Order: sequence, then C-alpha cells, then structure tokens
Amino acid sequence: MNIKKIVSFVIIAALFVMTLAACGQAPVTEDQPDKLSIVSTIFPSYDFARQITGDLADVTMLLPPGGESHSFEPTLQDIAKIQNCGVFLYGGGESDAWVEKILASIDTSNMRIVTLMDCVEVLDDESHDEPGHIHSFEEEQVYDEHVWTSPRNAKLIVQEILKALCEADAENAPAYLESARNYLAALDALDQSFQDIADNAVRRTIIFGDRFPFLYFTHAYALQSLAAFPGCSHETQPSAAMVKQLIDKINAEKIPVVFHLELSDTKMAETISEATGAKVLLLHACHNISKADFAAGKGYLDFMEDNLLALRAALH
Repeated sequence: MNIKKIVSFVIIAALFVMTLAACGQAPVTEDQPDKLSIVSTIFPSYDFARQITGDLADVTMLLPPGGESHSFEPTLQDIAKIQNCGVFLYGGGESDAWVEKILASIDTSNMRIVTLMDCVEVLDDESHDEPGHIHSFEEEQVYDEHVWTSPRNAKLIVQEILKALCEADAENAPAYLESARNYLAALDALDQSFQDIADNAVRRTIIFGDRFPFLYFTHAYALQSLAAFPGCSHETQPSAAMVKQLIDKINAEKIPVVFHLELSDTKMAETISEATGAKVLLLHACHNISKADFAAGKGYLDFMEDNLLALRAALH
C-alpha cells in the first residue's frame, strides 16, 4: 500500500473514531484542560512555541525524536491531537502533504494554524535544478521547506507563532510577549554572530558529505556550498563524479572541514575526510533531534551556537 492510500485510510479511520466519541459523553483526558494545547509536526516550531509559552501551555511534537520527517506517517492519536488543539504548527512543504488532507477533513474554525513556509520568502528547491533534471510544462515549482535554518527566518516564524498564541490565549498574551521579546533578541544576536563569521571569512564555500537542507542559511550569509546530495534527496550513494568533485574542491581551496547532518550516516563525510584530511564536523539543521538531546531539553539556540563554532572552523 503506498503512502497516499495509507494516509487516506488513517484519516478516514480517525474521523470515524472521533465521530463516535462525539456522539457519546465528552471524553475525559489526563491533560490539563486549562492550558492552551499547541501541536507542532516538527522540532523547530515546537521549540519556538515552548520558548514563548514556557509552562503556560501544553506543547506537543508529533515527529518522534530521532525520526525521519520526510517519511513520517500520522497515527490515529496524532490526528486526534491535531483535531483537539488550539494552535497547530507545520512546515507546509512536500513532506507535509498529509497535513493538508487532514486539515481539509476536520473543523478548524476554532484553531489557529501557522504554516512555516507562509511566514517567509521561500526559495526554489535546488534539487530540482540538478544536472539531468528536465522540467516539464506541467511541473509545479518546488520550494525548499527548511525555512528555519536561517535565524532571520526563524525570527519571522516566531513572530507569526506569537501572533497565533496571543489570539488563542489572550489571558497569557502579556507573558508570551515578554518571552518572545527575549527570544527574538537572542535570535538577533545569533544572526549577528553568523554575519560576523561570514564577513571575516577567508573562504566562502562549505562542503557537505551529506544532503543539503541549508539553502536559506547560505543565502542569508552569501555563502557557497557543494554537497554529496541535492536538497533532501532520498539517495544513499552519490555518484563517483560528485565525490571526485567534492574532493577536488577541498584540495584546490584547502577547505578544512567537511560537514554532515544530525541523525545521518557519516560514512560519506568520513570517506571525503580520509581522501583530503578535512575534519568531519556536524552542522545541525534542527529538522529533528536525537532522543538524548530531546530528553536534555536542548533547543534551536543550543544547536545554532554549536553551528557557530563549526562554521568558524570551516571558513576561517
């Protein structure tokens, strides 16, 4: 059964279950009914929401820590959480095609919805411009969905989430505004730190022995990039020609670092490292985090602070 049939089946089943529940006595939950319920599909918006709300709201992330967002399939419980939340946050890219089906099937009149890709100016997904890709007349334009990788975009997303939270929970709006003000100031400082590194760089190219979800980040700081796989390709082995290109680029420009992503196989980066002497470092895209990092309460700012050190090593 393909993913579209699976998602359609899950939606229909969930709606049936919720209809039966609605016909009987109102369900009693163990959650705290006095708190605003916020549901996010992925980590960035989950973290932004919890940074704003603190203990004043109940924030849930659907994607399990350590899970792969591009192949995520919602459970009946996930759909019920969306149905019953006050604020719903999701990316809006191709990975979230299942979300649109669910939202079209439920009553969202009392729900505030924030789509991350609607908060920023989106950029073309460069994976559709790779050599050998032929554009058809009917082909839809595809945009990169990893909009949060730029701290400047993160600010815009936080502002839209804040607006939705204040509308949904006016009583706690003053506290949300204060927390958001402090968080936005931290994002400003983060952005300036990245800009300082870029402004003083001795080189402007970063190399990925991995996929490449950093289009918005490199665009923000006028950096160049070369990666083993375009965008968030599902391929597992790059071509020999691409590996050679990466190795030649590192050797020619004496690039000291080859990056890999969180929760990914580091074998390709290690292979390139062995051939060039470049150091293997993590550049965290914050798409999702490990179970250990989730349990430790790490957030977007924590990973981006680590990225500052990694980027400085690569460019200086």
